Amino acid sequence: MTKRVVWGALFGALTMLATGCGDECVDQFDCRDKGTPPEGQVYICNADNKCELRTLTPEPEVDAGTEEDAGTEVDAGTDAGTEVDAGTDAGTEVDAGTDAGMGMTVAKGGACTATTECMAGLFCEAATCQALHVAMTGADGGTRAIVARFDTPGMTSLSEDAVDSAYPRFGPGGTQVAFVQGAVTAAAGELAVRALPLAAGAPTVLTTGAAAGNARIRYMEWEPGNAIAWVRGSSGISTITTAQGAAPTQATANGTFPDFGPNGVDYAYSAAGAGISVSTNNAPPAPLAGSPTSAEQPHYNRVTSQLLFLANPDGKTVNFGAEATPILKLYSLPVTGGGTLQTLADATSEPVTGGTLESYIANPNWAPDGSWVAYVRAYYQLIGTAATLCGNVSATECGTTPGNVLFLQRVNTTTGAPEGAAVSFENEATLPSFSPDGQYLAYVKGGQLTVQKLDPVAGTKVDPAIVHPKDTYTVLTNEGDDHRPRWQPR
Repeated sequence: MTKRVVWGALFGALTMLATGCGDECVDQFDCRDKGTPPEGQVYICNADNKCELRTLTPEPEVDAGTEEDAGTEVDAGTDAGTEVDAGTDAGTEVDAGTDAGMGMTVAKGGACTATTECMAGLFCEAATCQALHVAMTGADGGTRAIVARFDTPGMTSLSEDAVDSAYPRFGPGGTQVAFVQGAVTAAAGELAVRALPLAAGAPTVLTTGAAAGNARIRYMEWEPGNAIAWVRGSSGISTITTAQGAAPTQATANGTFPDFGPNGVDYAYSAAGAGISVSTNNAPPAPLAGSPTSAEQPHYNRVTSQLLFLANPDGKTVNFGAEATPILKLYSLPVTGGGTLQTLADATSEPVTGGTLESYIANPNWAPDGSWVAYVRAYYQLIGTAATLCGNVSATECGTTPGNVLFLQRVNTTTGAPEGAAVSFENEATLPSFSPDGQYLAYVKGGQLTVQKLDPVAGTKVDPAIVHPKDTYTVLTNEGDDHRPRWQPR
């Protein structure tokens, strides 16, 4: 039986700690519990430390272009994109164009008092607008939690020299980043936090895997949650706050893939054989009505009521070597349940010489406003009972089909249904991640972080991609969503 802990009481206490006595807020992030503001308005924290609705002044929309994806080369490796991109940084300055309807007018390097004044991709840091950080896990002989300005190639390790680290996650407001250091694959691993912008000094250690159930810390999530959540080894979720002297708390006895709702209090997770459970409005978690028991990896967006997840309702598996892999499909369903289950990306199968060419879905992620979803379609050949990923040298029936293709699918923000055909975005790419303003897409290709500006209407590329060469760090992908790049929140 799942041990249920009401996280709302913990998060409510945290909100009081974050603001002054009698103050409702200290910045706009404290106003998230006010819910979604009316169209054309935004909640701000006023001079009296109260949350107040302000009307945005729309700016003329600029056509961002419709450049098509030109990448077609097949990678010979089995990892999700191991081809080395020979391109260098194709422009490191943030586009100074307007951000349609968002009221963000200050360009990079310009003076600011709040991030809402800065253009897309920027953060108000030390009173100037600077490029957002992206965090990920890389390797340089060891394993390193690393951060980089998205628009400038070059990465910085969050742990000290020769100390392994992994799984960096930003906190609400974007001024802290958490990660695991030391024995990152064992219970001795430490959960640590550093402030942004980075300054000299050792990180603050909050707890260890040994102190929180004697298990490895993994599948960690933080922003927009008011506490850091992680999975104890293979199942069971714990949380901790950054308050001095805080101790880890067991939130659930089982389950994995925790994800927070936009108010920082609601959360969802999945458990093997039980599907997805959701806690809403401080209630104990309950199964998501209408979701398959095979559902896993839930994702909230920041605006709509739709939850994104993978599932294998047919129970189909294939063997890549000795390992049975479920053939997952991509779905959306209202967080409250009871709505219509929408298929966003199905598995595919078509006959080829000697067998079939098939695909399944992996690594999905929402655009912040729920208008797009990015996902990876993994192609493989099936001959008899033997499955081989395309891109592998032995996958002769795949022809020119890549191993992975990153797609974007437009989604109806009311119904959660797909709108139009999926957009083929990049071959041999994986682990897509939208920027918090929805204007950029980060992903990993050939072990390199790549950031691509988007046309948010067409879902196509704008301007050349910014590629972070793997001259020091190779970005890891082998642990799936645990290694997905995370954006510093605005």
